[in-house]
Amino acid sequence: MGSIPKNLHASVVLGAPGVKEKRVTTISKNGVTEFMLSMISKQEETKEPFYVLDLGEVTALMDKWTLTLPMVRPFYAVKCNPDPALLGSLAALGSNFDCASRAEIESVLSLGVSPDRIIYANPCKQESHIKYAASVGVNLTTFDAKEELDKIRKWHSKCALLIRIKGPDDSGARCPLGAKYGALPEEVTPLLQAAQAARLDVVGVSFHIGSGATHSRAYKGAIASAKSVFEAAGRLGMPRMKILNIGGGFTAGSQFDEAATAIKSALQACFTSEPGLTVISEPGRFFAESAFTLATTIIGKRVRGDLREYWINDGIYGSMNCILYDHATITCTPLACNSNRANPTCKGLRTYSSTVFGPTCDALDTVLTGHQLPELQVNDWLVFPNMGAYTAAAGSRFNGFNTAAILTHLASSNMN
Repeated sequence: MGSIPKNLHASVVLGAPGVKEKRVTTISKNGVTEFMLSMISKQEETKEPFYVLDLGEVTALMDKWTLTLPMVRPFYAVKCNPDPALLGSLAALGSNFDCASRAEIESVLSLGVSPDRIIYANPCKQESHIKYAASVGVNLTTFDAKEELDKIRKWHSKCALLIRIKGPDDSGARCPLGAKYGALPEEVTPLLQAAQAARLDVVGVSFHIGSGATHSRAYKGAIASAKSVFEAAGRLGMPRMKILNIGGGFTAGSQFDEAATAIKSALQACFTSEPGLTVISEPGRFFAESAFTLATTIIGKRVRGDLREYWINDGIYGSMNCILYDHATITCTPLACNSNRANPTCKGLRTYSSTVFGPTCDALDTVLTGHQLPELQVNDWLVFPNMGAYTAAAGSRFNGFNTAAILTHLASSNMN
């Protein structure tokens, strides 16, 4: 991945497909709140929920990745958040892409990304999707079963393959994946032999320690396991493997620094004797989570003693599905644009234990309980930060509330 000088970030991102067709507002480093206030003032009538995507945050995260893990090429996991402006920005900044379906491949190719920057990283693929990948030149994929090899041999025999293995430890992941994907140690050699017999080209190893990983030591064990697969292929007389895919699981912040230290140490210990090795990864939430902020309107209220209960126009069946499926912990802050225009952030005001419900007629649609909020009124707003990972991408239309219809406004903070 080529590094883009900081002074070119703005022109590169603002000219990216998915971005250049839209309005981008320049904001200060901490200016999302002020920008949201300006957007709210422009939609007094509709009061629909909306997202703000900070493109400056995306560029800062790419800089962080390049500085901290320069030897690892990121393939952004499209499933995390397929917003076209996010995909276009990442493409312009040099990212590659991890796609799991025909639709995801199509969305990335539509931005002008060449197919050699895509890994079809779904170990179990529909045959028609394999045929499509072959037709557009997506020539790298993963597998962890003989039946998958049979499909690939039939429909895309020229595709380069990574054998997906199960890492020895995904216990620290927010969402472990090992129960569904990854060849077990005793399955590796038979799978390599099956690929060899089918004359398929296995070029490397892939693993994933789980989404939202918290135990960086898991990378050490998984990288050591991958090295043993390289050695097994050598013993079988297969061509030298050349790609190591260390998967995803990255979270921005101190956990990323810890993971990077563990990864570099493990690569040094296990792969110094592998000349020309390409190391790739599949980060999703690292690039998406903190770049998006969600604004919702309070559409209902009930007071029960000291308890305040609020209804908002997005919820568990929408963007906040991450609470159920991604085991996310979310928070919110008030924007009392209707009831307290002089102090919309309610600084210094008394707070109450509050419950926040989503808009649907299901009691499961409960977003927050026991959350401290000031006294708010219908038509005030609640703002949710860090809402870019596995949120709108997995929302539904339940009860007629259409998550896909939530607009995203583009902003740019401190992008030089």
